[in-house]
Amino acid sequence: MSIAIPPMTRVPVAERGLTIADFLVPVRIGERVSPFLRNLVLVIAGALLIYLTARVSFALPGSPVPYTLQTFGILLVGGSLGLRRGGISALLYVLLGVVGLPFFAEGKGGISVVWGATGGYLVGFVFAAALVGRLAELGWDRRLGGAVGATLFATLVIYAFGVPWLAVSTGMSPAAAIAAGLTPFLLVDTVKLLVAAAVFPAAWWVVGHRPGER
Repeated sequence: MSIAIPPMTRVPVAERGLTIADFLVPVRIGERVSPFLRNLVLVIAGALLIYLTARVSFALPGSPVPYTLQTFGILLVGGSLGLRRGGISALLYVLLGVVGLPFFAEGKGGISVVWGATGGYLVGFVFAAALVGRLAELGWDRRLGGAVGATLFATLVIYAFGVPWLAVSTGMSPAAAIAAGLTPFLLVDTVKLLVAAAVFPAAWWVVGHRPGER
């Protein structure tokens, strides 16, 4: 008896590496700018979108980790841009905060934030964006089931960095770090990953039903 393993790649070879962002720019505009400039604009736009989602935040009593929309922004940017552009967008966002701009949650900035309780989540953002971006390049974002899987894996990556970092930086026990940095966010982050997952196949449906040349 054999067990069938679902294929990692869910698109034809010719379409691998393409993400929804590659179809957002109309052909007439895209042909007038270099690929480098187009990708640069997309990376900067992605970093700014993550910043905007960081602006939606509020403190959680008893936890040094605030509620934010950043996870949603990371999933959306990573899945839209792909591995390299998505990862670089998240990294750019983090670096802009590190140099002192108030880009992090609650208007914070500076390297001290990265060394602090929430630094692991920020580092996890970069890897999560790259992961969901890579899965999108393989076509996971074109169907709801695959998109849910991609956003779920990326969310787990954020926690995998964030919770241990929280424990080390604050001296919490593993159980206390889980209680403060994971458990209170499970429901909200589940909603965020499901919404992000629903956006991708919907966007592909819109692209596929555009009349004429995009």
